[in-house]
Amino acid sequence: MIELLTLHAVVAVAAPPLVSRFGRRIFLLLALAPASAAVWALWHTREVFDGDAPTQFVSWVPGFDLHLDFRLDALAWLMTIVVGGVGALVLAFCAAYFSKTAAGLPRFAGVFVAFAGAMLGLVTTDSTLLLYVFWELTTVFSFLLIGHSFDRQSARRSAVQAILVTTLGGLAMLAGFIALGEMDGGSYRLSGLVESGAAGRLAEGPLLTSAIVLVLVGALSKSALVPFHFWLPAAMAAPTPVSAYLHAAAMVKAGVYLVARLAPGLAWETSWQIMVLGFGLGTLLIGGYRALRQHDLKLVLAFGTVSQLGFLIALVGHGQRAVALAGLTLLLAHALFKSCLFLSVGIIDWTVGSRDLRTLSGLGRQMPVLAVVMAIATASMAGLPPTLGYLGKEAALEALVHGSGWVDVVTLVGVVVGSVLTLAYGLRLWWGAFGTKKGVERTEVPHRSMLIMAPPIVLAAASLVAGLVPARLERFLAPHADLHPGEPGHLVLWAGVTPAFLLTVAVVVAGIALFTLRRQVERAQDLLPNHAGAEGVYRRSLVALDHFAADVTALTQRGSLPAYLSTIFVVVAAGALSALVLVPGGAPADVRVADSALQAAVALLVCVSAVLAARARRRLKAVLLLGVAGYGVALLFVLHGAPDLALTQTVVETVTLVVLILVLRRLPAYFSNRPLAASRWTRLAIGTAVGATVAVGALFMTGGRIHPPVTVDFPTEVYEYGYGRNIVNVTLVDARAWDTYGEVSVIVAAATGIASLLFVRGRFGRVERRIEPKKGSPGVWAEFPDPAAAVRKDRQRKRLASNASLRDPQRGQRWLAASATLAPVRRSVMFEIGARLIFHTLIIYSLFLLFSGHNAPGGGFAGGIAAGIALIVRYLAGGRFELAEAMPLHPGHLLGAGLVTMTLAATAPMLFGGTALQSAVFDFTLWPFGDVHLVTTLIFDVGVYLVVIGLVLDILRSLGAEVDRHGELEGAQAPDLSHDDPARASDDRVVGVDRRDDVADHLQGAAAPTRRTGPDGAPGRGSP
Repeated sequence: MIELLTLHAVVAVAAPPLVSRFGRRIFLLLALAPASAAVWALWHTREVFDGDAPTQFVSWVPGFDLHLDFRLDALAWLMTIVVGGVGALVLAFCAAYFSKTAAGLPRFAGVFVAFAGAMLGLVTTDSTLLLYVFWELTTVFSFLLIGHSFDRQSARRSAVQAILVTTLGGLAMLAGFIALGEMDGGSYRLSGLVESGAAGRLAEGPLLTSAIVLVLVGALSKSALVPFHFWLPAAMAAPTPVSAYLHAAAMVKAGVYLVARLAPGLAWETSWQIMVLGFGLGTLLIGGYRALRQHDLKLVLAFGTVSQLGFLIALVGHGQRAVALAGLTLLLAHALFKSCLFLSVGIIDWTVGSRDLRTLSGLGRQMPVLAVVMAIATASMAGLPPTLGYLGKEAALEALVHGSGWVDVVTLVGVVVGSVLTLAYGLRLWWGAFGTKKGVERTEVPHRSMLIMAPPIVLAAASLVAGLVPARLERFLAPHADLHPGEPGHLVLWAGVTPAFLLTVAVVVAGIALFTLRRQVERAQDLLPNHAGAEGVYRRSLVALDHFAADVTALTQRGSLPAYLSTIFVVVAAGALSALVLVPGGAPADVRVADSALQAAVALLVCVSAVLAARARRRLKAVLLLGVAGYGVALLFVLHGAPDLALTQTVVETVTLVVLILVLRRLPAYFSNRPLAASRWTRLAIGTAVGATVAVGALFMTGGRIHPPVTVDFPTEVYEYGYGRNIVNVTLVDARAWDTYGEVSVIVAAATGIASLLFVRGRFGRVERRIEPKKGSPGVWAEFPDPAAAVRKDRQRKRLASNASLRDPQRGQRWLAASATLAPVRRSVMFEIGARLIFHTLIIYSLFLLFSGHNAPGGGFAGGIAAGIALIVRYLAGGRFELAEAMPLHPGHLLGAGLVTMTLAATAPMLFGGTALQSAVFDFTLWPFGDVHLVTTLIFDVGVYLVVIGLVLDILRSLGAEVDRHGELEGAQAPDLSHDDPARASDDRVVGVDRRDDVADHLQGAAAPTRRTGPDGAPGRGSP
């Protein structure tokens, strides 16, 4: 079963490119995916009905009782044939229905196949939670299919309406499943729930009643029963193949299937009977009544579908064996005749371009085959012999006539009246499509197709042939019906003149009379008030929700960050402090403030720096004070004997400090005006409350411990499990490596998103570096003798801009390669020398932290931050072009390489028969290093190391180099170019590859000679 679901997924992914390449005829190939499900079910028919049904169980998350659990019993077998067989025929119909130039056809093909796979999973899974997953997948895919013509407002509105209504029901159903799974005698398996319910092991009470109501809300909303029925007629905005599959054989059948699945175990409950019979029979009558007043053939079918779904729900959820058999028969019949009718209406629309029964006339003579096909399908829908629909309806009448309770009487009356309406609108549908109407011009048929006729012919033939073999059909439907209590029922074509037969005759007579008086019926309906009903309630609810959201947003989303933070902090502080105060006990009896005077002094320093940072008016001052607080925390880690944490805190604080300073370059030097005194006191109170909450919460947490702390045995376990003595590092790369992998993935995603927001140009362009110029290249700052020469020289300057030399022939080798690109006011010789001396040392130290981190302070994270600090030093000393010289790679390459390395380290053990992220240790002697203790998690740590370096480099490129470049272009800061030395200006010109012309135009006008000095240092032409 999982293999079939995988096949559907693969075909769904491959469908768009196949349809784009080969056109609409590829739908015939795509039809093999759902057809394979039907063939698979037929292949296992003997096992299913011999009691050896195929099952598949894969443990997923055992701790949460989540498993991939599938089985093919009698009901699942029937639904698989319906979902797969009808889906294959509808896909074949698509090959002729859509035009060659239809918009969005590749997307439609992929989503349609994906929906078929989701529906297959829904009807075969035995897990309630997995059923909910497939349930919501069908909701999402149906939303995409209904809104296929997204350029039309009606399609968009209908798709949104369908997904809102069915998703609301799905969430209610999920709550019901959880309640049924957690209650006494409950289960998260459908078969377990049925067994417990039938055996009376489910605990009766309000919880059971609430759970059943919630589950049925999901089923009723999915199957479009009152009051959720309005979404299905609106969904007729979808293409006809969608209506034929989703709204006849698949999606709307999900609710019917769920009711049929749970009825053997829950139909005895009073709330079940009230909801299933009440809403089912009410929908049967309302849908039939609404179908009588529609003029669009597709809308007649839509409201007829609503009516028939109510009929099916009432029968399969009735709870008696004979009625259940009739319901299963009609479930199969409905899938066949309703999909046939939808496809037939689609053929009429495809052929003549109209579905209005008032304008169609004479099609019966021109399309006799289609008229016969629709006649058979309509007869099956109306329950006329010898069709399959007649078998089911006759069996239902027979079972209900012999019933004795009030439930049977009410159901019988509802079925009889609903059958009259069904025959009336069925005749109206067929007559409207094929009848010859007086005063209406004959409808011409411009084109025909044999392929488009094949699917409805097959469906109509199946409805007729299945009705002729009642005994064989009963053999396949009885096993599930036998799960219900009561007398067994039977499927027969002729049982003599029985009360049920007389009721059928009465239904036929009344239905024909109602059709004959159709004009009078329409006028009578027009006289009745036309209330908006459930759809009006839905629309008014949306409007009210929009107004409520606007009011709440206006109250809470005021654009004030302090207001947002204050709200969050107040809620957190009030909630936590209230719980701590109201819950007795838990506070520690002995509180130790500090272990030494030095700890107290450092803590005081942290507090003072935090207070001063809050009072600072200059942004830079506040950042530096926050840095003091951060380094103070690192010192506290040292004093507490945690050098690994202190190392990490120190390097992270250093990088954070630099990042904040880089950001400050684009912000005003001072904060905004200080708030009023009252506001300051309010903020002070909130800050004090939050701090008290954290402090008191920590005290209560430590005082509330009832078990030995994890630190007692954790060091030993970490060494035995991860072969290392650095608890922090081993935990990150071994014991909790999956957490680390997820967190690193989030970091990469966040870095990519931030870079995409900050980079105006492409992020993955060439790195801005310079190469040696060609020998004899003219100087960039040559004197312009006249405007025309200036233009020529400017063009030559732009061509040569990227080839400026890194070397100064007059001054020899520099400490930093690109330092000459900085303006003199930004250069520091001491800083350049220091950066040159310390850079390689920091890189080697970062590698030392990486390789020694498994047993000593360090690791991939700390090592990566240390390497990032080395890059920061080079950038601060030499500017953005020096950063390119220090690391001529793009951050995305490092981030991707790190993720790939981590993934390989996680999956490689599986190639050798191990489990994911399993580690191994190798102890050997390596001259001249001596004994080496190598753990394979080092490879995972290397991935972390690369990701961290890539992250720091990304920050420097985004907030550093890119901000520098934009500052040069905008004139917001001085260009990084020395103007005082002509020779240096000539040889050291550096401009970025991607936007070099813009920078050159900014540094020197492109149209006018504005050079202040010539090549020899004398005033140039055009100088003042």
